[in-house]
Amino acid sequence: MGMEISAMTNDSQTQHRPPAAPSTLAVWLLFAAIFAAVQFASLFTPPLMDDVDASHAQAAQHFSESSDWVSAKINGIRYIEKPPLPYWISAVLYKIFGQNVFASHLPNALAMLGLAWLAWLWARRAWGPRAGFYAGLGVLTAIGPFLFTRFIIPEAQLSLFLLLALYCLLTGFEQGKAVRFYWMWAVLALALLTKGLIAPTFFIGAAVPYLLITGLWRRWKAMKPVIGPLIFLAIAAPWHILCALANPDQGHAVGNHPTVGNVHGFLYFYFINEHYLRFFGQRFPHDYNKLPFAAYWLLHLVWLFPWSLFLPAVAVVAWKTRHHWRQYLQDDSGQTMEFYLEHTARADVAGCVSLLNFRARTVWLLSFFSAWTLIFFCISTNQEYYTFPVWTPFFILIAAVVAGIEENRGPGWTANDGPEIHKSLLSTAWLTGAQVVFTVVGVLVAAVLGWGLWDSRHLPYVADIGTLLAHRGVGNYELSMSHFFDLTGPSFAALRLPAILAAVALLIGPAVGLTLRLKRRNIASTISVALTSAVFLIAAHIAFARFDPMLGSKQMADTIMTKGSPSDTLIIYGDQTFGSSVIFYTHKFFGGKPALLVLARCGAHGEGSTLLWGSCYPDSPDIFLSEDQLSKAWGTGERKWLFADTDNYHDRYKAEQLLAGRLYFVKALADKMLWTDRPLP
Repeated sequence: MGMEISAMTNDSQTQHRPPAAPSTLAVWLLFAAIFAAVQFASLFTPPLMDDVDASHAQAAQHFSESSDWVSAKINGIRYIEKPPLPYWISAVLYKIFGQNVFASHLPNALAMLGLAWLAWLWARRAWGPRAGFYAGLGVLTAIGPFLFTRFIIPEAQLSLFLLLALYCLLTGFEQGKAVRFYWMWAVLALALLTKGLIAPTFFIGAAVPYLLITGLWRRWKAMKPVIGPLIFLAIAAPWHILCALANPDQGHAVGNHPTVGNVHGFLYFYFINEHYLRFFGQRFPHDYNKLPFAAYWLLHLVWLFPWSLFLPAVAVVAWKTRHHWRQYLQDDSGQTMEFYLEHTARADVAGCVSLLNFRARTVWLLSFFSAWTLIFFCISTNQEYYTFPVWTPFFILIAAVVAGIEENRGPGWTANDGPEIHKSLLSTAWLTGAQVVFTVVGVLVAAVLGWGLWDSRHLPYVADIGTLLAHRGVGNYELSMSHFFDLTGPSFAALRLPAILAAVALLIGPAVGLTLRLKRRNIASTISVALTSAVFLIAAHIAFARFDPMLGSKQMADTIMTKGSPSDTLIIYGDQTFGSSVIFYTHKFFGGKPALLVLARCGAHGEGSTLLWGSCYPDSPDIFLSEDQLSKAWGTGERKWLFADTDNYHDRYKAEQLLAGRLYFVKALADKMLWTDRPLP
């Protein structure tokens, strides 16, 4: 009789139990396919862009060719405002794969794969296989992580190191896992070498309140408080010490505006100017911007899209559970008679307590980390991508809620529970509503794309999209997405393929997902969200590559290397960032000889922002020309090549006026011009 009851119970639970998540093998096959299509395939195009992309590549280029792995240099000038680890990694890859865009962007792509793995691992342990699956999909298919791994910035790598450190903090207190605290200190040091002092700042801002609210501060000895910091210092301190010794104060530096021969050394420049003064918006030079308050917060709906569609459900679950937020946080959770009476239906109460404890602590730790980071950059100067580290925690929490609703399980469920225990706080109507919004957004965006295609229907394909863009100068082009606002209807003549691909994906994908949701095929519906976004991102990358003539200048470099000689001289009219990709790609051709810059050395008004401080050192190479020096040198000696970006300070018109009658046109690319000082053979 007992066996019959047991069998009936198992059959009943099987009938009501939601479909299982795909197997680990199936999950990772899908992850691999999306990663290959969205991240890996995009490593080969477009070439490196001007500004930050090729400038940072030059720093890695210097390390790959030099015995000096302490002081980074760009175009021969000190560049010590950033920690070196991302450049070291790229430098090693340059030695393996060559100095190219693939090796330059590979670290970010691998960091994204690492974040997908960590999100999957973390959410899977806390909320089950389905939540882990969705968390990984979020990392790989959201708009923000995709956009801000198109160029060389360290945010993806920083995020991976910080979240690894947090995971080690969370799990290090578990029995037999104290060794993870050693890893915590080590990866935190790597995070410091990736992005600077904000790494430990963000970690401490999450760890301290977490330890206080959980009571784990009483077990502080378990965190290796002696050996751990020594490991941290052993990894992080040597570069800082060596860089300070290699770059001391010069002359009689006073205040925050250096002059030639009178400049603060690394310690002041790096810690005071680049960290403290940047936070308060007083860094010199002032070559950065800050998002408006509303835009700063609302843009996260874009960066997390399409998974931000489920944020309302996350907010409602958080509100409904507000009276139980501190439940299961303490080590003694579950040791009351009431708990055991409530959970007598569970076979493994101890395992249940452990899981609920891990889950509650995950929510608090990730919430502290996200809140602190978001508030920090709301106060500080910021760029759109500065909050990158909090996006993966959001994907984990979103995945937990979506999986819980689909599985009809509430915050207190465990893997072995029957359907009668802890039912979901929300119905699937919340997911259906999100799918409806996704469908509406898809139709609207497809309509905009259709308008652009229709408006440009009579125009032939245009390879140089820069000739069709407006120049609205949003944010003075100091925000990373400023050029997005330069799009016009005719510019779609260069974007037909990606626009059609994106429009079809957004018209079909969300509608299919909504249909699947209404048929209660929830896993398939959520997968459709990810696949729709993946196809959209593929289209976005194709479009991004079409912007190469405007954002990069490799074609100029190819022209110089085809028609020029290694003995020639490259001159950039203005800041090196305007033509940094030309400098990178012609570096070996010119035998490592730096480009000359028509720019004031150690500009008193912030000219030459990237290289300003380095150019003030007395041993800085003599690569700066006045307009008078350019005019006198033009047409003498070996051939000169002059590059000007006309979108910056009207350099084209200055050059044409200064060298009137002596400029020989070579190539025009978007808003950039290339001249030489004598006829080409």
